[in-house]
Amino acid sequence: MATSGRGTGTVGYNVQTAVDSQHHLIVAHEVTNVGHDRGQLFNMAKQAREATGIKELKVVADRGYFKGEEILACHKEGITTYLPKPMTSPNQAKGFFPRDAFRYFPESNEYSCPAGQLLIWRYETIEKGMKLHTYWSSACASCAMKEKCTTGKQRRIRRWEHEDVLESAQSRLDWNPEVMRLRRQTVEHPFGTLKAWMGATHFATKRFRNVGTEMSLHVLAYNLKRVIKILGVNEIMRATRA
Repeated sequence: MATSGRGTGTVGYNVQTAVDSQHHLIVAHEVTNVGHDRGQLFNMAKQAREATGIKELKVVADRGYFKGEEILACHKEGITTYLPKPMTSPNQAKGFFPRDAFRYFPESNEYSCPAGQLLIWRYETIEKGMKLHTYWSSACASCAMKEKCTTGKQRRIRRWEHEDVLESAQSRLDWNPEVMRLRRQTVEHPFGTLKAWMGATHFATKRFRNVGTEMSLHVLAYNLKRVIKILGVNEIMRATRA
């Protein structure tokens, strides 16, 4: 399984699950051999909606799933997402103002900086298929706060053409921070249970297809035990005979 490190990898598989918050049933799952989750948000959300039949689906994920294209795909399909941004800002790590310190004004298509100056639109570029708009202020050179902002001639802010979708997702999370606690209580519980059942070595099979089948059997067993816990054996037997 490929990881983020160049020329490195892990002997293992990446298991994706979507779990409902009411009964903790695994409604969708998939085994991948990609060492990160960034391209899995829309895929798993779509599978969860197909499995549950819920059209106005709300999906909560951790920051490892954050990717603009994935959030946009969910938005276009009417799936509401809640997930935090990764804390990977190189400017903030250097002690500079983070990007969030710059406020965007959609009516004028400008940003304001911590010093109160306006960063105006300059040009647009295409990078990796994404249209990006670039903004900066002409007042950077004489700004008294420049040493806290950039070492270049000016602090430049780049904005994706669909940045408003990401901002809406962040705003939803800001107003509902408790959903991240709900995520931990929901999706992490089945993983912990399954790993305890599987033992220290986890998967007993090899090869992608075999591991996928093994995981499906684990999910089936987990869901059966959950349903028995929720409904009871007698109710399940009546349902199967109906």
